[in-house]
Amino acid sequence: MSIGKVIRKYRKIRNLTQEEMAVRLGVTAPAVNKWENENSYPDISLLAPIARLLNISLDTLLSFRENLTAEEINEIVGEANQKLKEISYNEAFQWAKKQLEQYPNCEKLILNIAICLEAYLVVHDVPDKTEYEEYLCSLYIRLLNSEKEAIRISAAGSLVEFYSRKKDYEKAEKYLEYYSIKNPERKRKQAQIYADTGRIQEAYKAYEELLFTDYQRTSAEFHGMYLLALRNHDMERAHKLVKKQEELARCFEMGKYHEVVCGLEIATVEQNADVVIEIMKEMLSDIESIESFRHSWLYEHMEFKEMKKDSLEEFKDNLLKCFRDEESYGFLKRDERWEKLVEQRQ
Repeated sequence: MSIGKVIRKYRKIRNLTQEEMAVRLGVTAPAVNKWENENSYPDISLLAPIARLLNISLDTLLSFRENLTAEEINEIVGEANQKLKEISYNEAFQWAKKQLEQYPNCEKLILNIAICLEAYLVVHDVPDKTEYEEYLCSLYIRLLNSEKEAIRISAAGSLVEFYSRKKDYEKAEKYLEYYSIKNPERKRKQAQIYADTGRIQEAYKAYEELLFTDYQRTSAEFHGMYLLALRNHDMERAHKLVKKQEELARCFEMGKYHEVVCGLEIATVEQNADVVIEIMKEMLSDIESIESFRHSWLYEHMEFKEMKKDSLEEFKDNLLKCFRDEESYGFLKRDERWEKLVEQRQ
């Protein structure tokens, strides 16, 4: 809050008119009016008397604080957006710049103001755009040294997008280095740069790697939710989540094995012998499809290490060993179908 707004706020709280305040301070009423309308500022020698008169501290009068709250940041950014609609870009820009000068270490404010001002530049024809862009880029570059990862990544992302729009892809790729190698956004932005620069095969490969990773991540998340549903004995939800896992494997063309395997556990928990045995049969007969994604057009630019024949055989033996586990499948004892199934390769 500006000093003028602070004076107005606390003058009214004290039930003083501008004239009364002026008399007590030994100044004119128009001088107080100018302070409150931010047309001028009190002389430094008047700051302490004003604070004493309004019964506030100098910190309050000068709006001093270590940082802004999230609500205050949103208020300033909202005001900046409003000014962009009502006055010229340069006037709104200068106003926003003054806000940043008041809170030079408030990184969230710097980031959000920069994003707000840049967004307007992207969609509107503003004279002398380059000068504003240079200043906004300098803000993003300053934020690259932030101790907060989220701030650094947001700033780097803005720089990547800025230089990509300018077709300066060398600089765009330079700022990608601020992303962790494990951050999927890095690969996604890199894929877009590949596409924009005609490196089509590299772009496809990057997108396919993201897709494959997304399947693994989403499948693990569905499974985590499924386990949570089981723990809470919510079998209806558990069945729905198993169904989603099946659909996910089908959508990502992971192969029949991956489509059926997710239903085995819940059928075992419910001791549904017919379903358990049917899934066991499908898993054993479709074991070679465990790698069928390698032949899907969705991943044709990726390279996968092929599972050797003896590895597949070993995997099948381990499956049969698992199916023989009486602790899990003891309820199938004396079921001829199960006995015949697990006798394989013994």
